[in-house]
Amino acid sequence: MTSDDMAVSERALAWNELKARVGACQKCDLAHTRTNVVFGQGAVDTPLVFVGEGPGADEDAEGLAFVGKAGQLLTQILNAGGISRGDAFITNVVKCRPPNNRAPTPEEMMYCGDYLEAQLLLLSPKILVCLGNTPTRWILKTTEGITALRGRWFDWRGIAVLPMFHPSYLLRNDSRKKGSPKDQTWQDVQALKERLDQLRKEKRE
Repeated sequence: MTSDDMAVSERALAWNELKARVGACQKCDLAHTRTNVVFGQGAVDTPLVFVGEGPGADEDAEGLAFVGKAGQLLTQILNAGGISRGDAFITNVVKCRPPNNRAPTPEEMMYCGDYLEAQLLLLSPKILVCLGNTPTRWILKTTEGITALRGRWFDWRGIAVLPMFHPSYLLRNDSRKKGSPKDQTWQDVQALKERLDQLRKEKRE
């Protein structure tokens, strides 16, 4: 076994251990009301990770991230921009559903934040897309809102961070007029595709 093979094997072992740890977590009260832990899913050998706020009812029922209406819209938006959701990993700041889809509390995010950071350490993405206020503020440690931050690139520990509107927000704001949230999201997806294409080009060279 080569050193590269050993590194891959060790990373896979660490990933499985992390997944088991998250699945058994009882650190906060969300553990008492969840149906399933939502660890996240998708490609693990990927330059692209999406982070949302927390699981909703559909995600809690299925144990998968972004499978409800918001997740379906996200898939459509990415496909339209030439990005395959299957080529990315998608997760949330908190891994259990907050009751009534409320925003997670700072304490809940503190407990789950260690899990998210461990995921990002093991995935080592080049691009991190934060969907909505909660992950954007958590990752960038800012109080600014998503409207001010979306569409701008930031750096977090050497990873390029792109805040975007959460697809649930787009479901509530359906206009496609110039300057609307959907129009701005389309601009963001095009910028994301451009950055991904550049990464692939650099990898080939």
